[in-house]
Amino acid sequence: MILKLLAGAGVLMLLLWAMGKIPLSYNLRNLTIRWKTTLLTALAFTAVIALLTVMMAFVEGMKRMTEGTGRADNVLVLSDGATDEGISNLPISEILDIENLAEVAREEGRPLASREAFMVAIQSAPNHDGGRPKRRYLQLRGIEDPRLSAWMHDIELLPGGSWFSDAGVQEAAVNGDGVKPAPMIQAVLGEGVAGELGRDRTPDQLASAKNPQRLDVGDTFTLGDRTWIVVGVMDSAGSTFNSEIWAKRSLAGAMFGKEHYTTLILRARDAATANRLKQYLAEDYKNIALNPKVELDFYKDLSETSDNISYAIWFLAVVMSVGGIFGVMNTMFAAVSQREGDIGVLRLLGFSRRQVLVSFLLESLFIALVGGLLGCAIGSLCDGWTANSVAGGHGGGKFIVLQLAVSAEIIATGLFLSLMMGFLGGLFPSLAAMRMRPLEALR
Repeated sequence: MILKLLAGAGVLMLLLWAMGKIPLSYNLRNLTIRWKTTLLTALAFTAVIALLTVMMAFVEGMKRMTEGTGRADNVLVLSDGATDEGISNLPISEILDIENLAEVAREEGRPLASREAFMVAIQSAPNHDGGRPKRRYLQLRGIEDPRLSAWMHDIELLPGGSWFSDAGVQEAAVNGDGVKPAPMIQAVLGEGVAGELGRDRTPDQLASAKNPQRLDVGDTFTLGDRTWIVVGVMDSAGSTFNSEIWAKRSLAGAMFGKEHYTTLILRARDAATANRLKQYLAEDYKNIALNPKVELDFYKDLSETSDNISYAIWFLAVVMSVGGIFGVMNTMFAAVSQREGDIGVLRLLGFSRRQVLVSFLLESLFIALVGGLLGCAIGSLCDGWTANSVAGGHGGGKFIVLQLAVSAEIIATGLFLSLMMGFLGGLFPSLAAMRMRPLEALR
């Protein structure tokens, strides 16, 4: 829709140009004569549109991330009343029964089900200078069979990595005092959280790092009272798993008080079967009350946060636009007052009121277009940046690392808003110029 509106705005500018008989060179000459005022007004548009582009890129990145997670043939099962994985509690005895339902797909006689425990841990961040927080929340997902869980979630590892072992730990080297430390916990990181943890390293550590951009296989970090070693990094950009640490459930759960399962992921034979399975678990399963959701729908609910941010951005955009409109209005009123004699001459030469109106409107739109293009160009530099946020819906939430994304629609929205500010800001000064009488303007 925005693209259509932008196309309409472009057509309107062409029509205005066609309707006006006053040469464009006249308008350009006046803009260059008042170049300081023109530049300051255009920069005001640039600031507004650049900020709007960055904020909308944040929302677009969050939207893509939540929409890129989940499958239509997976059913995510939580305990009754739980709106988020973090507050769910599934009894192990019921999990066995649920996994063996007829609607659950099987492979070699084994039900395709992933038992998971989602938890949030607080980490004291080392090297937090430069305005970084002293503590951060990390998302952990304790799982039993990493290969099965990864297959269920369509997750693969980046080259060089592996899934953690059945034991989930790895022996640590003897330190300089001859003391053998406790075994290191093996962890598989999402690419986003690997980058976030990688920022904790000192300059000396970065100089010898295998990957300066993020933690990589063989790197270690401290969480709780244990040392964790990275055995793999997930190719998870564009999904909520980008912000997660996967480890052996029995180890992670014991450390952070999650001895039970929070989530059960069931693979149905197809999307239609998944919907039937969800309905059965919600309405007809008698053993225990559950809160099942099709996995795709569960993660779409997280976009509620991006919707709320989007509303706030548009409110802020309206407020900033009002300032931009008054700015260009002030500039154009000053232009009209300085060129009263020119307006009188133009009218005496035979140019109509309408043509004078179009001439001043085109000047205003030109300033808006230049400022808008520059603002979009500056704002587009944020494409691909990473940011931290909280995504949630219906009372739950997840701490996420996302990538800002600048789409064609965002660019079109910025240009359209800029042209609208230019049109509204230039309309009243143009009407004032149009109403001037030739002889009075020449006095």
